[in-house]
Amino acid sequence: MNVVLVQLRIQPGGCADNLERATDAVRQAAKRGADLVVLPELFTVGYFAFDSYARSAESVCGPTLSRLGALAGEQSVAILAGSVIEDLSASTADGVETPAESGYANTSVFFDDSGRRCGVYRKHHLFGYDSPEAELLTPGETIQTVEYEGFTVGMTTCYDLRFPELYRNLVEAGATLVLVPSAWPYPRLEHWRLLPRARAVENLFYVAAVNGVGDFEQASLLGRSAVYDPWGTAVAGTGDDPGFVTATLDPEAVERRREEFPVLEDRGQLRR
Repeated sequence: MNVVLVQLRIQPGGCADNLERATDAVRQAAKRGADLVVLPELFTVGYFAFDSYARSAESVCGPTLSRLGALAGEQSVAILAGSVIEDLSASTADGVETPAESGYANTSVFFDDSGRRCGVYRKHHLFGYDSPEAELLTPGETIQTVEYEGFTVGMTTCYDLRFPELYRNLVEAGATLVLVPSAWPYPRLEHWRLLPRARAVENLFYVAAVNGVGDFEQASLLGRSAVYDPWGTAVAGTGDDPGFVTATLDPEAVERRREEFPVLEDRGQLRR
């Protein structure tokens, strides 16, 4: 499976312009032979544009995600629209199961290559350190996996990377590839290099971590999107400019690694 991470330049609060860049990039990725295209965290509004969250919020059946679902079908490519600000009350009104009847969530949606909405993931761990995210948003309550192109695809978001138990839960759910839309800022570059790789090593699955670039009043996004294989090797990556990261992933590689190095079978054993 060919995965393309789209490292977008994100304009603070510039939803219309950001969405145009995202849709153009999906079309370019499809021309590059992508089977799956992954967009960054809050690619329309920008993570640090907190004052714009409420203005940009919509249902998972709203115009932004409906447009991306139609684009997936048009281009015959799966898309992880990761992520947008979801208006939970609007989603509830549309008949979508939500963790609360009102409020907002940081939500990623997986569309398959027919444009069908297959999975919805709401970010579990909301950043509270020097950030209003935890005050403004409602955390998700469930993990999400999707079957696609021979992979069981899990979804997490940015700060989730610091909580390895979530990734263990995804292993229990059968995940062989985890997608991580992010808005990771300077100066925490070494953490960004370490944590996705660590999650891949611990769980012997692929991790594809896509970041944005762009400057906000509070921070600058550092880019450096990358894909790590089940051995923790970076198989593709980029710097801090807008662009694409393309990697060909083999679902059988996960099975081979787990057979060769069956560390997951030793969970729960106490050594004295």
